[in-house]
Amino acid sequence: MNTTFLFISGPEIMIIMLIVVMVFGADKIPEIARGLGKGLRQVKDATNDIKKEINESSQKHGIDTDISKDIKNEVSKVKDNIDDLTGPIKRQL
Repeated sequence: MNTTFLFISGPEIMIIMLIVVMVFGADKIPEIARGLGKGLRQVKDATNDIKKEINESSQKHGIDTDISKDIKNEVSKVKDNIDDLTGPIKRQL
């Protein structure tokens, strides 16, 4: 079974892990992982805070921020139009 993650296969991941262990040592890896986890958590919290502030501000001023529904509707209209146009072509093939 050949699995790939971000265009990196299993053996390549193992080589990278081996290099990380050789460079930092087995003792430092948990500390590095903990630091990365805390950093990612801070970024996620900051992102959520920004989203919350934007939503609160838009609701305060009466601005509609739910653009995704409009985009989905437009995409579905385009898909329907394409299906209408390509329907006869698909039947001929």
